[in-house]
Amino acid sequence: MSDDEEAPLVKKTRIFYGSLEEKERERLGREASGSGKDSVKAGIEAGNINISSGESLELEERVTERQSEVLADFERRKRARQITVSTDDAEVKACLRALREPITLFGEGPAERRERLRNILSVVGPDALKKSKKDDEKSKRSQEECQQTWYHEGPTTLKEARLWLARYSLPRAVKRLEDARAHREIPESTRTVRTQELHKTLRNLNNFCSQIGDDRPISFCQFSPNSKMLVTASWSGLCKLWNVPDCTLVRTLRGHNTHVGAICFHPQATLTLEDSDVNMASCAADGSVKLWSLDSDVPVADIEGHSMRVARVAWHPSGRFLGTTCYDNSWRLWDLEAQEEILHQEGHSKGVHDMQFHPDGSLAATGGLDSFGRIWDLRTGRCVMFLEGHLKEIYSIDFSPNGQGVDPPGLVPPEDPGGPRGKGDGRGHVP
Repeated sequence: MSDDEEAPLVKKTRIFYGSLEEKERERLGREASGSGKDSVKAGIEAGNINISSGESLELEERVTERQSEVLADFERRKRARQITVSTDDAEVKACLRALREPITLFGEGPAERRERLRNILSVVGPDALKKSKKDDEKSKRSQEECQQTWYHEGPTTLKEARLWLARYSLPRAVKRLEDARAHREIPESTRTVRTQELHKTLRNLNNFCSQIGDDRPISFCQFSPNSKMLVTASWSGLCKLWNVPDCTLVRTLRGHNTHVGAICFHPQATLTLEDSDVNMASCAADGSVKLWSLDSDVPVADIEGHSMRVARVAWHPSGRFLGTTCYDNSWRLWDLEAQEEILHQEGHSKGVHDMQFHPDGSLAATGGLDSFGRIWDLRTGRCVMFLEGHLKEIYSIDFSPNGQGVDPPGLVPPEDPGGPRGKGDGRGHVP
């Protein structure tokens, strides 16, 4: 394109001046002239108006986890401001102790401790402190009840039995004290030598033999007074008599239908009693107590009167009385000569599991599921000692074989035939 040629003309935009008022009036007039129904229909057809069929959708308020935590913390602080806490620091510590919380933290002052108690109560609730105090009072009350002993008036035969026990035990106690005084006169060097010899013999003990006693767990075993026999009780309901030391089966005693808790020899069994006499006693979980001889596999007699589980039986050293422990929170004393129950003694708050008699025949020790032990004077019928310290159930209790609690060194020399095997209690305990 040469310079002489003219440039093309640019089309200019045309601007109209004026108002749209007239056109708007015309539109409104047309709408006014038409019916409202036609206008709505026209709007629906044009898609500008949506008409539902009556269905509705509920909108849920969605709260995030963070928001819920903030709301919970806000509510907790609000409850904390409404809780009244004592200003006495000693009372605050007592409240923390009742709630099983530390009474103080490192570097914590009374104000911080009070605020910590307030925050704890805002979480667990103010009623938790009242409940804790009630539980403490209830535990103290139950402990006081456990230490209470009940005494009942017994029959005339019980008085006669107590007098007989006193006449039986007092001479034995005198003899025991005389032996203890005579033993004290032995030179210390002689007692030390005996102790060393005894320990040397015990160190050489080993397992002589082993035998399968039953196809169910063995619950109890005891050696005979002459150490030539062993009797076992089992959960199968069977009791078995074994020869010692070859462990051969002598006889199977059949009579119980459930778990047998214990079977014990009469103090004079295999010594002065005949084989046909009552030489053993056993008990079971169904409350049955049976008496056995050595020449028969069926019980000689039954002792009836227990309504709950009988855990243990124990012979009095005289052989005249038999003690039984029952899960009805009591123990009983039976006079086999009179063939009757002469004492039904309560005192434990739970079942009584074990019982043993003092070698003198004057005392009886009982231990139960209430974790307490008791020492009873058979001559007066009173509980003369309360044994506490165990945190759980007591399943075994016994007196020292010498009746004095502590075995003086050398009291049972190795050459004594009534030593560990002859005076064992049948539970693995060696004097």
